[in-house]
Amino acid sequence: MFDSIKSRKEAEESVRQEGRLPQGQSLTNKFPVLHYGPVPTFNAATWDFRVWGQVEEEISWDWASFNELPKTQLKMDIHCVTRWSKFDTFWEGVSVRTLVDEGFIKLHPSAGFVVQHAEYGYTTNLPLEVVFQDSFLLATHYNGEPLPPDHGYPLRGIIGYIPGREDLKTPYFWKGAKWLRGLEFTEQDRLGFWEKAGYHNNADVWEEQRFA
Repeated sequence: MFDSIKSRKEAEESVRQEGRLPQGQSLTNKFPVLHYGPVPTFNAATWDFRVWGQVEEEISWDWASFNELPKTQLKMDIHCVTRWSKFDTFWEGVSVRTLVDEGFIKLHPSAGFVVQHAEYGYTTNLPLEVVFQDSFLLATHYNGEPLPPDHGYPLRGIIGYIPGREDLKTPYFWKGAKWLRGLEFTEQDRLGFWEKAGYHNNADVWEEQRFA
């Protein structure tokens, strides 16, 4: 046990020296499970993913057709507002920017924000510029395996930090919704579940923007 603690502390000091550990965070080798409400069941026959709002045409995919969309792989650090950080996590899924660039989604010029809609009416919001970043993904896989149910299976939004990419904004991990069912593109910003409860709307990990 003590060797394990020493190893974790050494790894934590290493990422701190690299400038990858934000103020107030601690490294974890686990993947803590945090969410509001129960884990939903998944039925591939009835599941769909919708896109609507400030788009030329609303669109939806069933599970089979969603899995035919272009895939992206991404390695990044993730930082939870509850003060844990996990490094070099590996994800696979669908890039929103790719869907727009390849014409799957056609946005109105007025689109400036995105509301992620998940099971049980849960929402969280991000500016369009952040959703378009290389560090935002509609993830189906984690570390080469389908997402575990308690981490958002079959689909979740994920956002984090790509080492060396200081040009990208890095919100806390709650800004990617588990059990994602749709994206609503909006002209004006609209607060999500935790944002309405007093969490910071920008949620920048480097500024420790935890609460409004």
